[in-house]
Amino acid sequence: MNHLNDWNENEQILHSLKDDILITNVDGIILKVSELTGKIYGVDSESLLGKSVYDLEAQGLFTPILTPIVVKENKKITFVQTTNQGKKLLVTGIPVYNERGELYRVVSYSHDITELAEYKDFLITMEEEMEKVKSELGLLRSKQLHDAGIIANSEEMKKVVSTALQLSEVDVNALILGESGVGKSLLAKFIHNKSHRCNGPFIEVNCGAIPDSLFEAELFGYESGAFTGAHKKGKLGLIELSDGGTLFLDEIGELPLHHQVKVLKVIQEKQFYRVGGTNPIKVDFRLISATNKDLKKAIQEKAFREDLYFRLNVVPITIPPLRNRTEDIVPLIHLLLQQFAEKYKKDKKLDEAVIHHLLHYKWKGNVRELVNIMERLVVISPSTLITVEQLPDHLKKSLSPLSPSLDDHQTLKEILDKTEKEVLLNARKKYKTTIRMAKALGISQPSIVRKMKKYQII
Repeated sequence: MNHLNDWNENEQILHSLKDDILITNVDGIILKVSELTGKIYGVDSESLLGKSVYDLEAQGLFTPILTPIVVKENKKITFVQTTNQGKKLLVTGIPVYNERGELYRVVSYSHDITELAEYKDFLITMEEEMEKVKSELGLLRSKQLHDAGIIANSEEMKKVVSTALQLSEVDVNALILGESGVGKSLLAKFIHNKSHRCNGPFIEVNCGAIPDSLFEAELFGYESGAFTGAHKKGKLGLIELSDGGTLFLDEIGELPLHHQVKVLKVIQEKQFYRVGGTNPIKVDFRLISATNKDLKKAIQEKAFREDLYFRLNVVPITIPPLRNRTEDIVPLIHLLLQQFAEKYKKDKKLDEAVIHHLLHYKWKGNVRELVNIMERLVVISPSTLITVEQLPDHLKKSLSPLSPSLDDHQTLKEILDKTEKEVLLNARKKYKTTIRMAKALGISQPSIVRKMKKYQII
């Protein structure tokens, strides 16, 4: 009977819970604990009864303590607590009130989150490592693009490069579009070099440069004695030479209509006959085409076959003109300066005024024209510093909306200051932030801030 009187329902319920539960009064004296509490803190649960949480914290059993915070805030509190064994506990304290509405007890319970905390630290470390790898990959990709002669600082060119990298993974036909001189051939080589065919040949065919009478012989090759003047042993054609690699049909828009059907047949069947031959020759190539013409307009004018167009234009890539990607101009200038300085073994630097002129020029000839200008400057400049005087007359005289007009009453410094201010104003309008402005103009962000202060650009 006495044994039954000792039985306490509340105590049994408390100890049946598989959680760490601790009850204190408002002074921090421990009144009740669950059996699991002692195990969590590495002590016997009974030994905690009557102890002060302040004393236990001082002894290093756990920190920080919950009771004083709940008493002060007078509301439910949750935070992370650390035990003397290095465990991380997510502790929640709940205020309990008596019949008069006064704070009477503080009930706390916890969950061991040591593993979660370790996972969190692991994830943070992994994220840092991934950021580091991502940064290194970005630098590596930038170097690879740089080595390939491609500058892609502008968002437009980043999209072009991204599409090119996707294309390099599959053998789908690609059509590169863009004005003359934007670098279509360069991009085609980049796709080839990144593809699984990189060890195979890259055969470039300029469809507008092959004489009409020689087109078939050049493209398909010929057998011995196929025509008067033919080589005795015959000759391999450009298509056959591309076997296992990439066939690049440049200026495809210049291909005469009567030759288009022959090219279409090769693309469809991946086989052809040499001139004078009777045996079909199978060929395995990846096709990339390029043009600066509007092929849709040419189709309407009956100058280009629609079926050939659809065969070529499985995935189109349009390279923007250089004048529309100003972020790429300055880095491209420095790349070309370095390349030609190394080629001709000359130590050359560009005066800032030259960069201003090159940046403002409209570049109707695109990258090809810039390449021509930079090579000329490196070769003809008599001194290490390349100045405005060495620029071609047409470039010095050309005026763009950003270029100042010459005024007999203005010094060169005043003209350059005015130009620099206009460049900064336009850059701020377009790029919004000083970081993006700096990236676009090829200088540091602190330099942008300093120059904006100089010209009182707010």
